[in-house]
Amino acid sequence: RAIENECYVAIGGSVGNLPRVDNVDIQYAQSAVFSPSDIYFPHDATLTEASANTEMIIFADVDLTKLKQLNTEGSVTNLRHRRLDLYGAFTTPKE
Repeated sequence: RAIENECYVAIGGSVGNLPRVDNVDIQYAQSAVFSPSDIYFPHDATLTEASANTEMIIFADVDLTKLKQLNTEGSVTNLRHRRLDLYGAFTTPKE
């Protein structure tokens, strides 16, 4: 979820034939690199994607400056509106 976490996301899938693995004889996948779908980034959030079910290498340029701008000027502001007072319930060890 690139938009909520204000980050780039790369998804790599396995494709092809695995005849010696039970119940996994054929794998289907499509790899891609995504950006947040917000200002400064592509509307569909797709930086690049592989052809479906094809073994290949993909590349994408990621601009960390845009992420910093997104953090201060973006329309999704999850990090700015965190309730830090609630984190103690998740980080305090149980006795």
